[in-house]
Amino acid sequence: MPSRMEDFGFFLSRTFATTRARRRTWPYVPGTYFVTDPRAPIAVTTLGSVELAEAVSRHPPAGLCIVGKVETENIGIEKIIKNILSNPAIRFLVCAGNEPPRHLTGATMLALFENGMDENQRIPGAPGMRPILRNTSAAEVHAFRQQVQPIDMIGCTDVAAIHARVRKLVQSAAPAGVGGRPGDAPQAHPAVERVFATGTDPRHIKLDKAGYFVIHIDGDTLLVEHYDYQDSLIRVIEGRDARSIYLTLIRNGWVSTFDHAAYVGKELARAQRSMEQGIPFIQDGA
Repeated sequence: MPSRMEDFGFFLSRTFATTRARRRTWPYVPGTYFVTDPRAPIAVTTLGSVELAEAVSRHPPAGLCIVGKVETENIGIEKIIKNILSNPAIRFLVCAGNEPPRHLTGATMLALFENGMDENQRIPGAPGMRPILRNTSAAEVHAFRQQVQPIDMIGCTDVAAIHARVRKLVQSAAPAGVGGRPGDAPQAHPAVERVFATGTDPRHIKLDKAGYFVIHIDGDTLLVEHYDYQDSLIRVIEGRDARSIYLTLIRNGWVSTFDHAAYVGKELARAQRSMEQGIPFIQDGA
């Protein structure tokens, strides 16, 4: 089956409040990834190798479900967990490609499978800078480790070798993992606020809030995740245009400085243009 690019944010990214109840097809979590067969048993993350993800998705072997990068050892891994848990067909997670410097998401992922998560939501033995899963429960980590077997191909950027490993793995996949159906979208975290953006001009601007924003496109809607600097999701803002979202952020005091406000406005404008033109959106660094 030909691969298709999903511009809903990277899979192997999370349900949090970004999971919208009206989104009816898997993967439910926003991200940029390539789906080849949603009922197949093998997922591949190319870690920090961005171009490799698309290359692996071309002419995919039977058994390949989804492929995408993952660059952060906390939020990125959480999104992997959420999307895989919502698709019981997936039985293997291949970690290939080159490690993102300092984040070391592949080694952190393997440490999660080996050691789980402690009471402080930290992954013991993980080498990444901040291997803390603040938006994931112990029950989710346990279920993830039970469902999926990790396959260590870290450092491998050979598409043919990755395809060969997928073909070998599909032969050993349990029958329950082949042809399975994705489940319902997981429920959003009950403590996370969801806000619908409006375009009313703000009367009072409060510039005393901290945090950062991650912007996604979901069909004809812009989704903005608001995190604190402990990487905990605070809220999700959604709207049909950049202006409405930007004014909502300003009106509620969710932008802390003028330079941050300028950056967010620029990225929202880029995201809206990408949405209108039907092209992928990748958020620039601040």
